[in-house]
Amino acid sequence: YKEAKVYANRERAEGMALKKPNATILITKKQRNGETMNICISAQGTDLEATVDPRFGRCQYFLFVDTDTFRIEGIPNPNIDAMGGAGVQSGQLVAEKKVAAVLTGNVGPNAFQTLQAAGIRAITGVSGIVRDVVEKYKKGEYRETEGPSVQSKFGMPPK
Repeated sequence: YKEAKVYANRERAEGMALKKPNATILITKKQRNGETMNICISAQGTDLEATVDPRFGRCQYFLFVDTDTFRIEGIPNPNIDAMGGAGVQSGQLVAEKKVAAVLTGNVGPNAFQTLQAAGIRAITGVSGIVRDVVEKYKKGEYRETEGPSVQSKFGMPPK
């Protein structure tokens, strides 16, 4: 996790790019009662201008962003090259960060089951620019997915 970066304020977060090709972005939003709620977005970059990645378990990075302050922490995904279990391991990593929902292009059955067991909502079919996805999420424009959107091993590279 030595590549992880944390930007303490919105101006710095919006002005900085970690210059990495792919990422999964975890966004933090304050609930009305003051508790923190984490949201995970898979993306193809490490800043708010990145494009959403269609993969969850095998994304390049996890990026944590507070939607109120735009504080960002980028973490490389240690499961990207896993021979198996990437979805489960990524789901567990996300659950450790107290994530309430995952926004992604697709989620496989093992990742979906892991997220569901941890009480994490999955939202699939998400695409576009991360900044726009965050705004749409904050406006309540996304609906929870009721099951996996792809088969097992979706994100694996061809042999």
